[in-house]
Amino acid sequence: MSRETIVLGAGMVGVSIAWHLVRRGRSVLLVDRHPPGRETSFGNGGLIQREAVRPYPFPRDLRKLLSVLPNRRVDIRYSLRGILASAGPLFSYWRHSAPPRHARIIPEYASLIALSTQEHEPMIEAAGAGDLVRKEGWLEVYRTRAGLEARAEEARDAAERFGVTYDLMDAAELQRREPRLAEGPEGGIHWTNAWGVADPGALVAAYAADFERAGGQFLEAGIRGVSQTRQGWRVDTEAGAHEAQDVVVALGPWAGDWLTSLGYRLPTFVKRGYHMHYDARDGQWLRHWLLDAEEGYILAPMRAGIRLTTGAELERLDAPPRHGQLDAAERVARRLYPALGKRLDDEPWKGARPCLPDMKPVIGPAPRHDGLWFAFGHGHQGFTLGPATGRLLAEMMEGEPPVVEMTPFRADRF
Repeated sequence: MSRETIVLGAGMVGVSIAWHLVRRGRSVLLVDRHPPGRETSFGNGGLIQREAVRPYPFPRDLRKLLSVLPNRRVDIRYSLRGILASAGPLFSYWRHSAPPRHARIIPEYASLIALSTQEHEPMIEAAGAGDLVRKEGWLEVYRTRAGLEARAEEARDAAERFGVTYDLMDAAELQRREPRLAEGPEGGIHWTNAWGVADPGALVAAYAADFERAGGQFLEAGIRGVSQTRQGWRVDTEAGAHEAQDVVVALGPWAGDWLTSLGYRLPTFVKRGYHMHYDARDGQWLRHWLLDAEEGYILAPMRAGIRLTTGAELERLDAPPRHGQLDAAERVARRLYPALGKRLDDEPWKGARPCLPDMKPVIGPAPRHDGLWFAFGHGHQGFTLGPATGRLLAEMMEGEPPVVEMTPFRADRF
């Protein structure tokens, strides 16, 4: 064997897996068609969300569903083609979002989230990337009293059950912590043990560089095929073929399509999203990452400018971009944050979140192939959960007892 392990996909999840495996003495080749951190992990809101113990459910309230139909909301948009292409997984997602099922999923999902910051910490230190990370939490802003009270109840539950920390803010306290905002919101939640990252793609790249310093190898090349051999696995790329005993599929939104060639038809679907960077008028920068919760977009003070990140778009992965959702979010954001200045990017960035119907990722061995491992389907939290996934999968591959019960994340649950 020329290499012991090949990891497919150099986003936060794939890089973190490679990072953990090389530290366990494996010879690791990381493969992606782009440099590390340049696709899905590049375009997120830049938050390591220790508070995100409740995965995002599909809307089930009739009033919310009816409000989605005109297709003008900021938080969720759709195309009929996108809905039809993923009709089965979306219906299953709706079923798993029923309150009793969602309640059972929460502690399983939270077991991963609880590892998020603690597993990022050693990677940040090893990569010398502390300048990218702000450990000051982030703000979730509410425009209505009812919305704030409902979220405050969830925050109390998350604190009691899962160790989340937060401050409840009224309108005056919100204005004190973020004076650049217009008056109007009722208040919000300051999630205090979550972290913000000023350049998400750069953090992934820093982790990948540390992986290479530890002896790992990165190959920038398109993947043409994956096949099993007598000795293990063969990966054919644009730069030639490579063999290994183990292959890890960490291809994010592309994983489901890739695995059909090996006979796996997992119910994957995507939620697309967009971002744009803006300057701040007269240097009036935001102090914190901020979610306008009842509208559904994030404002983030990043190196490249104030990043506005949209909610979810239910659309086919490779369908042409549709910028109406970003334009609508920008109009709302300018009213909340009047200092939002001109656009800085030539075109909006577009990406896709890799999702599964029960809101949990697949992490673990392939059901029908020795030496094939899965790590994808992290939904909105791949950036948050990459290092935790890396540790857990490395423990499983090395025959060590995982720090978390991994049965809920098995591929054969579908």
